[in-house]
This record gives sequence, C-alpha cells and structure tokens, in this order.
Amino acid sequence: MANIPHLRVALYARVSTLDRGQDPETQLIQLREYAQRRNFEIVGEFIDFASGTSEERKHYRQMMEAAKKRKIDVVLVWRYDRFARSTQALVNALKEFKALGIDFISYQENIDTTTPTGELIFHVMASLAQFESSLISQRVKAGMARAKAQGKQISRPKLSTNKVKQIQDMHKTGLSMNQISIRSGVAYGTVYNYLAKKKK
Repeated sequence: MANIPHLRVALYARVSTLDRGQDPETQLIQLREYAQRRNFEIVGEFIDFASGTSEERKHYRQMMEAAKKRKIDVVLVWRYDRFARSTQALVNALKEFKALGIDFISYQENIDTTTPTGELIFHVMASLAQFESSLISQRVKAGMARAKAQGKQISRPKLSTNKVKQIQDMHKTGLSMNQISIRSGVAYGTVYNYLAKKKK
C-alpha cells in the first residue's frame, strides 16, 4: 500500500505591538500540537510582531508567497484576528487560498475548510462580508446626500503643501501607496488621487 503524503502546513502567529508582554509561543505551542494530531508536516512558522492594520507584516507576505508557489497545502492560525484585520480581508485571503487549492484552519474558532462544514461557514462569511460592505456603502452615500442637502461641504479639505511634498518624496523612494498612507497618516484614496494628479 502506497504511503499517503502528509499535508504541508504553514503556521501563522501574530502578536500586536499594542499587546505588551505577549509571546507568540502561546499561539504556536497549540498550533504545533494540533498539526501533530492531524499528522501535518510543518514546513514553516511565520511570526509577525505588528498591529492588525499594518501593511508591514513581513512574515505574512512571505507566507502568502509560499502559498502562491504551492509550497504549502494548509494555513493554520490560532484565531481569525491574528491573521486578518477585517472580515473582508479574511474572506479575500480565503478566496485566494481556495483558488490555489490551499485549505485554511482557525484553531480557536474550530473552522476548517478541509471539511464540508468549514466550507459552508466560509461561504456564509463571504456573504456576510458582502452584505456588510453594501451596508457601509449605503450609509456613506446617505450621509453625503444628507450633508449636501443641509448645505455642508462634503469634499475632503486640501492637504498642506508640506504634506503633498512628503507624499511625493516617499513615492520617489519606491514606497507603495499603502506604505505612504500609513507613514503620512493620509487616507489611501487621497494619496492615490494626489499621485494620479501629479502623473497627469
């Protein structure tokens, strides 16, 4: 009888920079034990010390690269909020994994896309994320319409000359728009608009 190859698993743990004194080993010990019980082969442990909203999660990006290169079969995390910054970000990542044929397991929530139940929960989450996005969009539009009817200015205030120069200087160094947005404290859309104007 031929040996069944072990599924290759990547463990991902994140400790927020705001959570002083937290040790990623708290997450990793349980993930390693779970992987052993499932007879998974651990091919990598990816650990970030960063806030959930940070675009500087270097090891998260490395794990996603390993996924794209088909070096892993399963991504195992301790909890959703250690992995993704929002429901929509989680759903987007899971869609990418699904397209690559990679399964996702969240230890604390006991969600496992290798099972029919886990697959169903993923589809429910995707629907909820879409619903949440639609609600936010409707509220924003309603709020803008109300403000306009009341004669309020609804456009964003213009950035100072110094702030615009700071954005342009960072762009020249090769930083991405996400990184510029985080470092300058200016919304991503505003950064995009100013750089797009400069190109024109």
